[in-house]
Amino acid sequence: MDHERLFAAIRPMLRKGGGVAVVTNGLPLWSQESPWSRALDEVLAGWFDRPLTVTCGTDEISQTRYGESLAAAGYAVDNGVIEYRSELTLDQIVGGVYSALSEDSLPAHQDRATFADRIRMAIEPHAPYVEPVSVKIVTGRC
Repeated sequence: MDHERLFAAIRPMLRKGGGVAVVTNGLPLWSQESPWSRALDEVLAGWFDRPLTVTCGTDEISQTRYGESLAAAGYAVDNGVIEYRSELTLDQIVGGVYSALSEDSLPAHQDRATFADRIRMAIEPHAPYVEPVSVKIVTGRC
């Protein structure tokens, strides 16, 4: 998202005391510190012929950039974090990977069963699939 333009464009539409929030829901599934996540990372690097480095806006640089952009657009900025643990199913992991990929990066429809099977075979030995989630929230208020 072009957050700088977005934050500036919506500012005049907000009432006094209103605001905007950027919510990022944890690290990408392939970049966590667990055996199943490392196995997933290997499958994805092999599938795409390169390691995935996308952070989905959860990294500190992105979080700082969101806050600075909100401040530059005239918002009062605040940060928050909510942490929890969740046990995922294989379908949730495959769906989570799909939701993090751009449309042009998704496996072709006819290849999706093969893609899911590769993920399943790689991570199955590492069950249960527990994900520590750190939801980061950057808010800007008028």
